[in-house]
Amino acid sequence: QVQLVESGGGLVQAGGSLRLSCLASGSIFRLNTMGWYRQAPGKQRELVATISNYGRTNYADSVLGRFTISRDNAKNTVYLQMNSLKPEDTAVYYCNYWDTVTTRNYWGQGTQVTVSS
Repeated sequence: QVQLVESGGGLVQAGGSLRLSCLASGSIFRLNTMGWYRQAPGKQRELVATISNYGRTNYADSVLGRFTISRDNAKNTVYLQMNSLKPEDTAVYYCNYWDTVTTRNYWGQGTQVTVSS
């Protein structure tokens, strides 16, 4: 089992920045991909960004150039730096851990990000 705890959400004005963190604990294995997804009211959960244990990243087009995902393998932590935030970025942001070997998928409890116009 893997436990994920997110932090860093909050309320920010449009154009502002926030940094999300996600700490993973439990049965952490070397080969994994961690990432962030978000879900706005009335919408499906969508990919924001992912990063593999090798540092390979993938971003949604809507956040490319504004968000940066990074990770600290020694701390089992993944970060999401969000700049130039827009009202449409408002959502609950979920941390995800995908074990590349077992293909098991884990989710955090989510953290609310609200961007006011």
